[in-house]
Amino acid sequence: MLTVVLSFLTGIFAANATPHFIKGITKERFPTPFGDGPLVNLIAGWAMYVIAVLLAVAARANEHPVPAFSAAALGVLAMGVFHATIGAFGRGRTPLATEEATPRPRC
Repeated sequence: MLTVVLSFLTGIFAANATPHFIKGITKERFPTPFGDGPLVNLIAGWAMYVIAVLLAVAARANEHPVPAFSAAALGVLAMGVFHATIGAFGRGRTPLATEEATPRPRC
């Protein structure tokens, strides 16, 4: 049971790390509780990847590969659905994301 719970959390953290890490390395703004700058996102994404690995080790995923993989996959799916629907900052697109999507005139 502990393997399943920790593996599910592994999937949650790994999936949540991905958009933050990508926004950080591409120097784009993306909201986090600590700010929305690229460096903040890079560090947040990296930290979540580290936590995901530590959770996977604690879950002893190598000893129970099928339940561990299944739970981690469900964690990734759950976080993906969360971000694709309501997200952490409310329903729909955030004002920041809308600003980024709006083309700016070139001088």
